Amino acid sequence: MLFTFKSASNADLIMHEKSGKEILALLGKSPEDARGVITVEQLPGAIATLKKAITANKGELHEAASSPSKNETDDEPQVSLAQRAAPFVDMLESAVKAGEPIVWGV
Repeated sequence: MLFTFKSASNADLIMHEKSGKEILALLGKSPEDARGVITVEQLPGAIATLKKAITANKGELHEAASSPSKNETDDEPQVSLAQRAAPFVDMLESAVKAGEPIVWGV
């Protein structure tokens, strides 16, 4: 499943299910809802919440890198929350400037 986030101030943003659900959960939205909205009033708080989660995730990744698990066999680099959420943060910031909500599932 894909999430398509829409706002009149941006092009559509399409995310894979796992990333979309993670971001919605961080924002206090139900990731299981097929439709939803981040209102204009909620946008500044959503930006602050995501930026705080990104900072925390960077710390966790740094900690994990300094003490790698002996059980890890996956050689692929991990995609950080900052990388996955950056387009969404950009969309939120554009929506704030335009005074437009962000919706999905419509």
